[in-house]
Amino acid sequence: MAFTINQLFKLSVKYFPAITAIITVLALPVQAATFLVNERALLGSNDEVDWGSLGKVFNPSAPDFSVFLPNSFSTTSQAGLGLDVNITPAKNPQITPPFIFQTLPPPGIRTNFAQGDFILFGGIDPTGFQPRLPGAPDPRTQGNGEPLSISFAQPVYGAGTQIAVDIGNLEVETFINAFDSSNNLLGSFSVLSTSSLALDNSAVFLGVRSDTANISRLVFSSSAPQYALAINQVSIVVAPEPNFTLAILAFGISGVVLKLRQRPWPNNC
Repeated sequence: MAFTINQLFKLSVKYFPAITAIITVLALPVQAATFLVNERALLGSNDEVDWGSLGKVFNPSAPDFSVFLPNSFSTTSQAGLGLDVNITPAKNPQITPPFIFQTLPPPGIRTNFAQGDFILFGGIDPTGFQPRLPGAPDPRTQGNGEPLSISFAQPVYGAGTQIAVDIGNLEVETFINAFDSSNNLLGSFSVLSTSSLALDNSAVFLGVRSDTANISRLVFSSSAPQYALAINQVSIVVAPEPNFTLAILAFGISGVVLKLRQRPWPNNC
């Protein structure tokens, strides 16, 4: 089948709007949407970091101070994703380094996380610590509530954790900030909550989700940094393999081309 110059020109004119539209859509920059997720189940995670996996758990019944953590350390998720954790040092020199404990009924440490959760804790001032009996007022022991950041070795679609502040009967605002690999702020969110010792899993969930894999760092903080910050396991939405994304894109483009080819040619060709 041969085409004259005139016929080729007519075809190019006929299909020019469709071709232009395809090129325009592919060339447009994508503005990622970043939003707050306040329920773990809604995050859609497929990876996790459980702090018990570090193998350093503080036992209040038999204290071993060698299990204390440095303010900066690295770990790996269940799927092998590397993470760097940084807890800003406390301004009060009496406050301990960070540590991990398991929330349990007495003689364990009670919280409003779920019973059995392993908790990453900013640190506490042991000189002011007073064990709290059921019904007794909160002694409001000072602790490290300075910002806690988690950096991912590869950008992710989302991540989050339950968070609590070591102070009861006081409404506190907790914050989550998400940053990309260039340290640009993607989103900043906060929720109000009140901590307790109920072991009822009522600690609020703070998570961030994006429609693209651009989240490289999360920073958690609170409006009461004089009281210790605590988080449980971190749920993560990991990025798919780059080749998978390219395959989907190629499949979509080939589908458009195929549809154009299946259009009937003009009768005079």
